[in-house]
Amino acid sequence: MKKEDLKLTSAEIGTLWGEYVNGTAVETVNKYMLSIIEDEKIKLLFEDAIKIFDKQKSQIRRFIENEDFPVPVGFTESDLNKGTKRLFSDIFCLHYLHIITLHGLLGHSTSLSSSVRKDLRNFYDSCSNDGMSMYHRTTELLLEKGHFQRDPYFYPEENPEFVSGQQFIDGFFGDKRPLAATEIIALSLNLKKKITEKSLSIGFSQVTQSKEVRKFLESAQNASDQQIQSLSKILKGDNLPVPMSWESEVTASQDSPFSDKLMLYHIGFLLQSSQSYHGAGLASAMRIDLVTTYEKIILKNLMITKEWFNLMTKNKWLEQPPLAPNRKDLAKNK
Repeated sequence: MKKEDLKLTSAEIGTLWGEYVNGTAVETVNKYMLSIIEDEKIKLLFEDAIKIFDKQKSQIRRFIENEDFPVPVGFTESDLNKGTKRLFSDIFCLHYLHIITLHGLLGHSTSLSSSVRKDLRNFYDSCSNDGMSMYHRTTELLLEKGHFQRDPYFYPEENPEFVSGQQFIDGFFGDKRPLAATEIIALSLNLKKKITEKSLSIGFSQVTQSKEVRKFLESAQNASDQQIQSLSKILKGDNLPVPMSWESEVTASQDSPFSDKLMLYHIGFLLQSSQSYHGAGLASAMRIDLVTTYEKIILKNLMITKEWFNLMTKNKWLEQPPLAPNRKDLAKNK
């Protein structure tokens, strides 16, 4: 049997489903941002990002339809309110594309690791290549405009060192050892993503039509702010620079460019995907205060995600992914 003739597994269908729904949400935001961007270089990146996903979306649809599964609704033009006022600056739009590209690269890698069929593996290879190209381009443009936030510098030591004693993991009492480079990687990345999440929550809370959604977005914003402060405090404790915030790149507009469904979903998507980065930070942490900070963040995000789930299902906005057959129900109905 040819590899392309193999039926898609549950994991493969699941990743395609997720790529489609998450991709259409980001595509809708990208289309709005393209409509307000004035900088020609940034505009070109968004034009290309939209073209790239449009090609990917068509292929995902073919994969799903060929297996006789229903194509997800995802997000469409109906979730975009055209002609609305500017909600974000050009620079924030560029930062957003850069961070979302990082999310996409992780998603493509996860999807590839769950894929067996050669045509699907080749598809995710192509997606990853497109994502890497966009990462390079957004990085180069941020550097050109002086807005790329580089991680702290280290001064090299003369010789390699080995860990000696329990004090390496101490973090609450006595003198803490300086942060390790492996710990700073996660701290910096988690901070940048939390700052994006907070800025979007601020913008979305200004324009949402629903009081319930606004209350949730404000709650998510406050949680993000507390987590930013916690992670920043650890960096400042070693006199290391903290990534700058982007709240000033959100305008005072109260004119909503998106449906409440899309805005609520997008924040939930960021909350859920950020858990993998928090988990990576926890895995790299070798100081007790760092471990405890990540554990608190992960627990708080789980609580907020539960609120998000309840609100999404209450409004019938959460699309159901494909489910395994319910064998008990099938046996009863025979």
